[in-house]
Amino acid sequence: MGSHFFAMMARMKYIERWALMKNSEVENISEHSMEVAMLAHALAVIGNVRLGKKLNPEKAAMLGLYHDCTEIITGDMPTPIKYYSDDIETAFKEIEDKAAEKLLDMLPEDMRSYYEDYFFKVKEDDYLWQLKKAADKLSALMKCIKEEKSGNSEFFSAKKTIEQAVHDMHLEEVEIFCEEFLPSYYLTLDEMRKGTKISGE
Repeated sequence: MGSHFFAMMARMKYIERWALMKNSEVENISEHSMEVAMLAHALAVIGNVRLGKKLNPEKAAMLGLYHDCTEIITGDMPTPIKYYSDDIETAFKEIEDKAAEKLLDMLPEDMRSYYEDYFFKVKEDDYLWQLKKAADKLSALMKCIKEEKSGNSEFFSAKKTIEQAVHDMHLEEVEIFCEEFLPSYYLTLDEMRKGTKISGE
C-alpha cells in the first residue's frame, strides 16, 4: 500500500497565511515554513559559533520545516482567534496534536520514528523548539516589514506587537540576529547590491 504523507505535505502551498489581513503579497505556509527552517538553522548556528553552545542546526531546520504542516488539516487559524482564551488555545492544541498523529500515520511504519520528533517535542529538544518558535516570530516580523515597505498600513500594529514578542523571548541568538541581519530587510535589492550602509553603522 502506498503512502500519502509527502503528497499531503505538498498541499502546504495551498494554505494561505494572514487570512484576516489585507495583503499586498499572499504568503502560503510552504513558503513560510522554508523561511522558518532557514531562520531556525541560523539561530542554532549563531548559538554554536557566537555563544559556544552545542546545538543541532539541522534538527532546528527540520523543526521549522514541519512546524505548520498540521494546517493542511486544520487550516491556518488566525492568531487573535487561536489565543482568544485559554479554553480555545487548549482545544486548538488538542486538534493540532490529532492532526499531527493523522499525518504521521500516513508514513510507513519503518519511517515514522525519523519524523516523530519534528511533530512532538521531546525534552532534550526544548531549546531547539524555543529557537523554532523564535524563527516563526521572526518570519512574521519580516512579513510585516515587507508589507510596511509596500505601503500597507494593515500590518503596522502587528509589526509592533510581534517585534516586542521577539525581544520578550530573551534569547541571545535572536538579539544577535536582529542586530546583524534584520536591518537588511528594510533595504531595497539595489541598496543591498551596492553595499549600502545600514542606518546606525
